[in-house]
Amino acid sequence: MKLYAQKEIDGCNMAIKSLEDPGRAFVKNAGPNVNTAYTELSPMPLGDTALLFATMDQNKIIDPKNTKRKEWVSRFMWSPKETDRTRVKDSFEVKMKFEDGKYNDAKYHIGNGSWSPGGSRFYFTKCKEDSLSTKCKIFVSEFNGKIGTKGKGNYGQWSVPKELDEFINDPESNNTQPYCAMVGKKEVLFFVSNRKLQSAGGYDIWYTVYDSARRTYRRPQNCGKKVNTWGDEMTPYFDSKKNKLYFASNGWPNLGGFDVFSADAASPSRYMNVTNLGFPINSSADDMYYVQDPGDKDNAYVVSNRVGSYYVKNPTCCDDIWRIIKEPNFYVKGIVLDEVSNQQIDKVVVKMKDEATGKLKDTAYSREGNFLFYTPMGNNYTITADRPEYVSGRTVVSTTGKSTMDPDDTTLVTIYMRKITKDFEFHVNNVYYNFNKGDFQPDSYAALDSLVRFMIDNPAVSVEIRSYTDALGKDEYNDELSVKRAQAVMSYLSTKGIDRGRMIARGEGKRNPIRPNTINGKDNPTGRQYNRRTEFRIIGELPNMRIIYDENKPEFIDRSGNDQRERNLRINDDDDDGGSPDSDLRPGSRVGE
Repeated sequence: MKLYAQKEIDGCNMAIKSLEDPGRAFVKNAGPNVNTAYTELSPMPLGDTALLFATMDQNKIIDPKNTKRKEWVSRFMWSPKETDRTRVKDSFEVKMKFEDGKYNDAKYHIGNGSWSPGGSRFYFTKCKEDSLSTKCKIFVSEFNGKIGTKGKGNYGQWSVPKELDEFINDPESNNTQPYCAMVGKKEVLFFVSNRKLQSAGGYDIWYTVYDSARRTYRRPQNCGKKVNTWGDEMTPYFDSKKNKLYFASNGWPNLGGFDVFSADAASPSRYMNVTNLGFPINSSADDMYYVQDPGDKDNAYVVSNRVGSYYVKNPTCCDDIWRIIKEPNFYVKGIVLDEVSNQQIDKVVVKMKDEATGKLKDTAYSREGNFLFYTPMGNNYTITADRPEYVSGRTVVSTTGKSTMDPDDTTLVTIYMRKITKDFEFHVNNVYYNFNKGDFQPDSYAALDSLVRFMIDNPAVSVEIRSYTDALGKDEYNDELSVKRAQAVMSYLSTKGIDRGRMIARGEGKRNPIRPNTINGKDNPTGRQYNRRTEFRIIGELPNMRIIYDENKPEFIDRSGNDQRERNLRINDDDDDGGSPDSDLRPGSRVGE
């Protein structure tokens, strides 16, 4: 009981994490040409153009007492994929009978088809049902002839199916769900059995090795407790290229019922890294029979009774076959060029960051100046290129608005970088303010955005922000107003991703005017406009780079304030403090530390 309770707790925690970070795939029902209101199971792709599966093929409620047995047993059927002139589509045509009379039998439930790696043996399960139980056995049919003979196609025929020996079909147990695959150089037949000897509990996954020379099967072995649990493990599928075993289990922590898991195989009996495939492949219902599409192993099939299945009594009564379709992969392929010579720049470090979160998604070191990134759909990314003696280059790539049904796409980008020379310059412009305002003039955004890009491209530098007022008003009030102006600039830079630790903000009041506030005793609005400013100083080493501090012109001259020389000026008409200072900062003090 304690073990079960802990499994349920672990499953709940895993479900929360899985829903917060779902896999890049979506799951859709295979449709009414495959699925019915009753159960479909054991999908097995026939190449990449058709699907073999087992079904009762009924959409009405079955009453065994008043229905012929052949109408309520499962049988093999197959559905070809729909096609058009250019491609095989991801939908299916109406199902058809599969070798009816050879494998299908009105006395048995038939299913769980699997071919040997060479295609010369076909394994499947026959299950006999009575009022108390169901007994399943594994059968094999062999192809007597040659497959794919040049010039003659296939000739020969499939043998009458026969039971595998009692080592595999243990008389006291259920033996079902065969899957045949190469594991290393061995041809291995996996299957499921609830036999007691060597069992971890319930149904376990077992295997036997086929001896092709003797045409015999070795004594079955349990796949071990790295896979099998006290619960039930079912529906094995083995990916020979990746050496991974996929299976369903209700004994490992899960999202509910049976979930699909994978395990890395060192041998048919040694496994590690058992991993739940997570949402959306798994659900709170039962999820089983995971099998990959041979045409594209990022796509797959799964059998599930999740909500959305066809049913006769309740929404989760009956299993359907579902398609697992990967979301399209978008690739960014790019080169880094010198903006003057237009030649590729070698030995560059290229980074891709999520614009929304600032999280680093990928990094590439390019010897020749080219790069390739995978970018999931639905996000914006900033890509930067860095190399000593060059100013960093950057570009933005968007994958928002892409359809989940689009084919894989590649976006081509070019990043330009400028080499730092003795003549290389970066111009820093002032920011200007209207009279008695703490926020800057609209045209100042261009200067601030230029500074943002410069600081992003040069993470080793910091900036000192010095804000000033004109000479109107009391000294104490002007000191506070200049602090507010410096804070406004710092806040803007911070919203653009610049760390406050890289900024020093100082309010200087009316000190250090760059233009006369009066001329011959008369007010000089133009001079006062120039004095209402924020200046910047770059702090940090930038070899071979010359920083130029431009005294650019204000957007326009605000002539306000001439008749307010003696008033106790307010920073904001909405303030309730009558213009009294709301900060303990003093002129020249550093804020944001």
